[in-house]
Amino acid sequence: MLFSTRRVAARALALDPDLVQLHDPELLPAGLRLQRAGIRVVFDAHEDVPAQLLSKPYLHPIAARLLSTAYARYERYACARLDGLLAATPHIRTRLQACNPHTLDIANYPLLEEFEPVANNAVRTEVCYVGSISALRGIRQLVQACALLRSPVTLALAGTFSEAALAAEVATLPGWSRVQALGHLDRTGVAGVMRRACAGLVTLLPTASYRDALPVKMFEYMAAGIPVIASDFPRWRAIVDASECGLCVDPCDPAAIAAAIDRIAGDPELAARLGANGRRAVEQHYNWRHEAHKLMQFYDGLCGQPSAHCLAPQQR
Repeated sequence: MLFSTRRVAARALALDPDLVQLHDPELLPAGLRLQRAGIRVVFDAHEDVPAQLLSKPYLHPIAARLLSTAYARYERYACARLDGLLAATPHIRTRLQACNPHTLDIANYPLLEEFEPVANNAVRTEVCYVGSISALRGIRQLVQACALLRSPVTLALAGTFSEAALAAEVATLPGWSRVQALGHLDRTGVAGVMRRACAGLVTLLPTASYRDALPVKMFEYMAAGIPVIASDFPRWRAIVDASECGLCVDPCDPAAIAAAIDRIAGDPELAARLGANGRRAVEQHYNWRHEAHKLMQFYDGLCGQPSAHCLAPQQR
């Protein structure tokens, strides 16, 4: 984190770019250094780091609060001095606008061309989960739900475990016999898993960082034309209900997750309708083409102006 950051800053200085976009919080010090050299700098806040630190299971609660507060203060200090900020969600945008008005939310919506909608008449006896696998992402509850299923459905698990001990633990649960652990897959492999599924699961647990997130996997399931089974968070339910593309459940309740899987697996017409609705919503709203246009306008506005560090205080 320390030496790589220095190498990144040195390389960026050597390139002498018009604009640098940073994606990781540890690069904020490098961003300030680059801006002092006359380079425009944008920070892309793709996670709510202060909230995320509070939910780290390996941090003592007191240490988590101290780290969260310290990072939030430094983030405000650094971001106020940068030329612009990008936020992955409206929630993060609202938080960062308080320190820098040049803030825009750009959602990480999928590329439509990566996902071919599944055939409505296909017989599918799998559900899928795609992404990082951890306790906070609800893996225990998913495997427990598999033991409660009444339908002959299996769970295709595409991703890597955050901890080896967690992988060993869930492998001892009764529902594990219904799990296909596929490991890390490339983009083509992920699309193939979704084509075989009758529903996609995104049942993350209710932490501060997840409740206000816009989970990429939910929109990818929609792009693939399969129903979503999502955590019943207000922001997520608003999307699912408005698009009529799936079911929302209590992510802490394996029985509720199992009931949702059985309902979709047992009703192909319902599954086809929800999947088609989700695909239509992505085609009309939740796709990268719309976000790319917003991003290019943001860049055009920044590159037509002098770097913020060159402006007098009364002009900023």
